[in-house]
Amino acid sequence: MRQSARKSGQRVEEMSQKHTALFKTALKAMRVTGTDKLVSPFTAGAGVVFMGHHVAPDTNQDFEPNRTLRISPEFLETVICEVRSRGFDIISLDAVPERLDAARRTGGRAQPFACFTFDDGYRDNREYALPVFEKYNAPLAIYVPTDYADGQGDLWWLRLERAIATAAFVRISMDGAYRRFETETPEQKQIAYHQIYWWLRTLPENRARAVAYELAQSAGVHADQLCSDLVMNWDELRDLADHPLVTIGAHTNSHRALAKLDAKEAKAEMASSIARIEDELATPCHHFSYPYGSHDAAAEREFEIAKDLGLVTAVTTRKGVLHSDMAGSLTALPRLSLNGDFQDVTYVRTLLSGAPFALFNAVNRLTGKMRQA
Repeated sequence: MRQSARKSGQRVEEMSQKHTALFKTALKAMRVTGTDKLVSPFTAGAGVVFMGHHVAPDTNQDFEPNRTLRISPEFLETVICEVRSRGFDIISLDAVPERLDAARRTGGRAQPFACFTFDDGYRDNREYALPVFEKYNAPLAIYVPTDYADGQGDLWWLRLERAIATAAFVRISMDGAYRRFETETPEQKQIAYHQIYWWLRTLPENRARAVAYELAQSAGVHADQLCSDLVMNWDELRDLADHPLVTIGAHTNSHRALAKLDAKEAKAEMASSIARIEDELATPCHHFSYPYGSHDAAAEREFEIAKDLGLVTAVTTRKGVLHSDMAGSLTALPRLSLNGDFQDVTYVRTLLSGAPFALFNAVNRLTGKMRQA
């Protein structure tokens, strides 16, 4: 069983790397062949919700496995210009239901729209992203875990990164068996990080956080200030909430995968985070982002809880564009990631066509039918 859990983590890591490589290959192939333009009238959908985390200049570090969570201010500006040049309105989340309904009523002939959203409430969103949105008078939304705003959140993936960045080797008990990772070179650090990270993702989150903490302590890394150093506090969020372009949404209290919690605890995480934001910011909170947001982190149960809580929208990290039939599933919206590994406007053009998602959905349906046969 222990061997199985460790192998499961390795398989998840390998699948993630293969998926990224396959996705890039597919995007390039569609762009080169013109497939994206050819099928765009049928696959582009009604709109798109972009997902970001950090917006800041590149640090140019050799080892930075979480650089995928950061885009540059220049690339953000490029994306905004590209979206507008393609005829998209940039709208607030509040306007999404009406625009999807308009797309449904007009058979998809309504003007396409885009929303920009950022998870976790990082301070660089205010420092680097907001000036770009002000320049173009474009709205944005920021989802905040309340523990993070308190300065008490556990950014365990960054804690793990700093531990490995500091250590010459890492010795860890993985499912009862000790493993030693050499971490002297950037390449060795990268391998160690990804193997340990994806193994931790298979564990209950409290345990994963404890392991990351233990590794940091062993490496002499004291990362308890990570959250308060990187994330906006309540005073900063109050100022931001008063900005006419900014919407503040909820992102739970503790940033845990809701699907791994029992129903009562999951609902409490969602409801109390919404109430806390409304109380602290003195403004209604109608929008929500599921932490991690993948299929194994948020599913039908969480979508129904969001409906019961009266949320206007709730977003996942499932990849895709918005189609008019999603007017009936506003608490399960997909997003397009603004990913540090994909900072090329040609990728954005292909993603906006909706073609990659139509292809992958077709492959998944075919694969499912073959398995049933």
